[in-house]
Amino acid sequence: MQNLTITRPDDWHLHLRDGEAMKAVLPHTIRQFARAIIMPNLKPPIRSVADAAAYRDRIIAAIPTGKQFEPLMTLYLTDNTNPEEIIAAKASQFVKAVKYYPAGATTNSDFGVTDIRKCDRVFEVMQQVNLPLLLHGEVTDRDVDVFDREKVFIEKHLLPLKERFPNLRVVLEHITTSDAVQFVLATNNIAATITPQHLLFSRNILFKGGIRPHFYCLPILKREEHRLELLQAATSGNPKFFLGTDSAPHPRNSKESSCGCAGCYSALHAIELYTEAFESANSLDKLEAFASFYGPDFYQLPRNTEQITLTKTTWRIPDEVPFLESGLVPLWAGQEMRWQMAEH
Repeated sequence: MQNLTITRPDDWHLHLRDGEAMKAVLPHTIRQFARAIIMPNLKPPIRSVADAAAYRDRIIAAIPTGKQFEPLMTLYLTDNTNPEEIIAAKASQFVKAVKYYPAGATTNSDFGVTDIRKCDRVFEVMQQVNLPLLLHGEVTDRDVDVFDREKVFIEKHLLPLKERFPNLRVVLEHITTSDAVQFVLATNNIAATITPQHLLFSRNILFKGGIRPHFYCLPILKREEHRLELLQAATSGNPKFFLGTDSAPHPRNSKESSCGCAGCYSALHAIELYTEAFESANSLDKLEAFASFYGPDFYQLPRNTEQITLTKTTWRIPDEVPFLESGLVPLWAGQEMRWQMAEH
C-alpha cells in the first residue's frame, strides 16, 4: 500500500495554551484535524461558560485565513463548580465536556479537585443533561508509586464513581495500562482516548542513552506489556477507544531543566505517528474508525466528510520547530518516518 485515504480525523484531547504559544502550535493541529477537544488547564483555568466562550473566540481568531477548524470547549472542574454552570454549559452548544484533574496531577492542575466525592452534585446534573466527564485518571497520593497511579485511581475512585452514576458518560483519557483497557471494556457509558506515545513507546525510551525529557509525560509511559495491550485495544475495532493526542507544547528550556515539565508535543505529526503504530500491528484498515469515527460517535456529533491522504514516503521529524523564546521539540524528533500526510 502506497496511499491511505481516510476521513479527516479529530483530536479528542488537545492542549493549545493561549496567546503567542497558541498561535504558534494551532496550525499544526489544523493541518490534520477538523475538530479538537480543547483542554481547560490555562492559568487561570477555564471554569465557566463565559471563560470558555472567550477562549474559543481567541482560538477562532488565530485560525489561519482559508482554513477550517472547530474548537470544542471544556470546563475545568473544581471543588466549587456550581451545578448551574453545567446546565449553562449544555445549553451553550459549544462546551462539550467537563474535565477532572486531581489537584496537583499534571501541568496547571493546582486548581483541580481535592476529593472527587465533593463533585457528586455536579456529576448528578451532568448525568441528567448528558454532558461527558473527562478524567485524568491518576491518584496523587505520595505513597502510591508513579507507575501505579492509574490502576489505583480506577480501584479507589472510578469504580465507586460509576456505581454512583451509572449513566454518566465518561472518557478515561490517555489510558496507559492493561488495567484501564479491561475496565473500559467491562463498563457501560465509558470510553478512552489513547495517545501516540503510549502506542509507540514503553518506559524504556525514557532512559535510552540517558534521561530523555521529551518522552516524559503524565501519565508516564508504562511497561511493554501495557503498551501492547493499548495497541491491541486501539486496533481492535472497538468503538470505546479513539484518538486523543494529549499534545502538550512546552518550550525546550522548560523540558530540558532540573525539573522538566510533563508533556509530549505530537500535534505537528500526530496522524503520521498513529499510522506508524497501526502499521506495526498490521492494522491500517482499522485506523480510520479509530481516528475519525468513534470519537464523534461517542460525543454524539456528526462524522466529518472531508478526507485526507497519507503517502508511503520517508521523511525526518524535525529536531525543533519555532516556539516562543526557545523552540519546541516534537515527539520522536530526528526519527525517520514512513508515512506522511499529503498537503491539500
